[in-house]
Amino acid sequence: MQFVSINDVVIRYDVAGAGDRKPVIVFINSLGTDARIWDLVLPKLTDDYTVITYDKRGHGLSDLGKPPYRIEDHAADLAGLIDHLGYADVILCGLSVGGLIAQSLYVGRPDLVRALVLADTAHKIGAAEMWDERIAKVEVEGLGGMVDGIMQRWFTASYRVPENAAYQGYCNMLLRQPVAGYAGTCAAIRDADFTEAAKNIAVSTLCIVGAEDGSTPPDLVRSLADLVPGSRYHVIENAAHIPCVEAPAAFAAVLRDFLAQLPGE
Repeated sequence: MQFVSINDVVIRYDVAGAGDRKPVIVFINSLGTDARIWDLVLPKLTDDYTVITYDKRGHGLSDLGKPPYRIEDHAADLAGLIDHLGYADVILCGLSVGGLIAQSLYVGRPDLVRALVLADTAHKIGAAEMWDERIAKVEVEGLGGMVDGIMQRWFTASYRVPENAAYQGYCNMLLRQPVAGYAGTCAAIRDADFTEAAKNIAVSTLCIVGAEDGSTPPDLVRSLADLVPGSRYHVIENAAHIPCVEAPAAFAAVLRDFLAQLPGE
């Protein structure tokens, strides 16, 4: 576990895997989670790739910064982290808001991006009114009253059972995120729209979605894939909004297949 100050925000990050000899993958976590959502996927990749995980501002062990945020704030933090580590031509793998951050980074710093994996995300997620309602609710009530509804979108019914200790663990992860960081990132999602920018993505792109995703359903993710020239689209069965948790082997296999077909591999 390492820390660095970027844009006056302390960011927690980790680097693991095969070192500079192999392609570098940067994983970007979703709203209300931290980098641990990738823990079941990383061991299936680190023999062959260098992997970077981090907590975006307002989440995990990273600083809160000054919410509300813009997606560009999150992207600038990530660009600063990649520059700090001395990498370029990285593969960005962003889940949900992480996918919006990946798209924003590509727009602002295409020199850093070799390929995109856009998981359970879209060019635009939700209407402004919905996000304003969620921000107002969480600022008044906290995250406790929202857990059940959020978990219904994050995970399938078969995962959300009392005997699954991991499910309770991910409930705890959500509950322990800073309310201001959660609400601030909701504002960033509300204001982000990459509908036009997606049409100009010129790197290899894979769009992945869990078949039962309740936040960014397959049809929405498919609409993103249709915008990105030459992109690939894949549905992961028996998973909802966070397939890297529910179906890590399937997620890693799809990712490996995509990476193996990148130019130069």
